Amino acid sequence: MRNDLSQRDEEMPKELGRNPDLNLSPGLSADLCAEPGPDTVCGAGPTGELNTADEEPIISFSNISISFGDRPTLEDVNFHVDRGKTLCILGRSGVGKSVSLRMLMGFLKPDAGSIRVMGQEITDMDETGMQEVRKRVTMVFQNGALFDSLSVHENVAFPLRERGEMDESHLNGTVDRLLSLVGAEDVAELLPASLSTGRRRAVAIARALASQPDVVLYDEPTTMVDPIIARRLGSIIQRLKKQLGFTSIVVTHDMRFAKSLADTVLFLHQGKAQFFGPLEEFLASNEEEIRKFLTLDAYLLPTG
Repeated sequence: MRNDLSQRDEEMPKELGRNPDLNLSPGLSADLCAEPGPDTVCGAGPTGELNTADEEPIISFSNISISFGDRPTLEDVNFHVDRGKTLCILGRSGVGKSVSLRMLMGFLKPDAGSIRVMGQEITDMDETGMQEVRKRVTMVFQNGALFDSLSVHENVAFPLRERGEMDESHLNGTVDRLLSLVGAEDVAELLPASLSTGRRRAVAIARALASQPDVVLYDEPTTMVDPIIARRLGSIIQRLKKQLGFTSIVVTHDMRFAKSLADTVLFLHQGKAQFFGPLEEFLASNEEEIRKFLTLDAYLLPTG
């Protein structure tokens, strides 16, 4: 039986292996926030390299297979993500979209194949090694995975406070700007349980940014939220890519959402990567299963 650790709350470790000049510090954050405004993010963004080879993608899956019991979930799947790009993983329920993210985070191990993250092979990496990877790759879960006993403000402040590199005044200003970015500044003192699903996900994005990652993984960010919130979440993810150069992988079944974000698309069907390539080629594909998926999405989400 596989051990899924994705719901575990772990103590945030101290920063190791980064370029110290690029770590979030009062001086650096002051530079980033020289002209603070609603679209300004202070202290967030990709940082120094962790054994990164410029010639290879920031993330790559090669011939990945995984099964649960006698049921193959993914078979011989290949894809990659280049730095600063957004990959959307599409497909019907139960085809292994979220499983792909959990393997990237080390919560699940593949049965076969290779997963490389920023130049490092992670398939055989132990938990200590994966903790280092998770400092650079963070995941926004469907339920937000926020600390229930902490306010929204304290949730976002948590990774900043654990690093201990900011005085309290500067930390509070950084948290305020991150919450403003995701449209959650008005709920800073509330507990997560009092928030709507969409608001919890927005706060989870703010907390992910405070961790200063290179890659952000989003697991079905628009599930159980209304179209207005879905549009705002899409806007946030797009802004992070354009303004700060974040690399993103977005698991979704929402084609309208994917169209607004994707540089590339991975379409999973019956455990196989039926399509991997640019969004425009995916939309123009004549493959039967892809046309069915796009037609069903158009029916469920009319543009009129």
